[in-house]
Amino acid sequence: MLRLDGGAGGGQLVRTALSLSLVTGEAFEMENIRGNRSTPGLKAQHVACVSVAESVANAEVVGGNDGASTLQFEPGSVSSDPVSVSVGTAGSTTLVSETLLPVAVAIDRPLTLTVSGGTDVRWSPPADYLRYVKRPLCSTFGVTFDVDVRRRGFYPAGGGRLAVRIDPADPASLDVLDRPSLDGLHVYSVASDALSDASVADRQVEGVRTALAAEGVEAPLRASVTYAESTSPGTAVVLVARCGDTVAGFDAYGERGVPAEDVGAQAVDAFTDWYRGDAPVDRHMADQLLVWVALAGGRVRIPAVTEHVRTNLDVIRAFGYDIKVRETDVGAVVELVE
Repeated sequence: MLRLDGGAGGGQLVRTALSLSLVTGEAFEMENIRGNRSTPGLKAQHVACVSVAESVANAEVVGGNDGASTLQFEPGSVSSDPVSVSVGTAGSTTLVSETLLPVAVAIDRPLTLTVSGGTDVRWSPPADYLRYVKRPLCSTFGVTFDVDVRRRGFYPAGGGRLAVRIDPADPASLDVLDRPSLDGLHVYSVASDALSDASVADRQVEGVRTALAAEGVEAPLRASVTYAESTSPGTAVVLVARCGDTVAGFDAYGERGVPAEDVGAQAVDAFTDWYRGDAPVDRHMADQLLVWVALAGGRVRIPAVTEHVRTNLDVIRAFGYDIKVRETDVGAVVELVE
């Protein structure tokens, strides 16, 4: 059983360990989970990740409960039977889904995951990021999945519902080093239907347009505006940049007292930081692609080697993947050593 220390990072370390355990069949014990957080231990969202991994692999689990600081996970054989879980809070449904995506390399028929909770909540990718950034980017190296947002869920009540269909995959090695010219932008703006009278989702789009003009970005911009039924009021905006086959995404969430136009401008701020650099992927995707570099091989240029990247790589290397990082003046290149 692999011995892992979860004290230097957050829930990403748990998710990565679960993903690689499912794929490799390696059992692990992680101690000091989220030890450097103000409220350490597993939270409801992480418990849901353990639950779906346990179901898919018929695993033996010790310590996968709320508040646990130690987790033992010993997988059995992977199954493609449908899986469903309720986070029980506004915990992120997209991050639960991320845990299972790598199992694509270990299944022989499609697997369907249904998660209830928060579809668009802070500190996690919005549902439209998973749908319009992660999904098309993964398809470029042979990993395909569908995302169905059946109901939006915002903080604090959650109540959203996300369904993901994961296809079996034999991914090609990644070669994501260069960024072609910007082809165009697409903004996806969503708000609760309770906010439709105030035109909040439309105003978020206007905030994006105004901020892009102020930055001198002249690429074509398309917009999709949605008002959705939800238990709690909330908003989210995802700005998607397409550069050839490369896709990058930048998001922002509405909050009380912040004008909708400013929320759209926040997404543009994140885009502008990326656009002024040379990396083909955004900083959130950089962290998410590390597991795929391990499983499929190849190389990815990322904006920077953050602490998230460093701690995530520590877990991946513990599973036996020899990944090297070459830092440059314009980011870093992450590569699997064959």
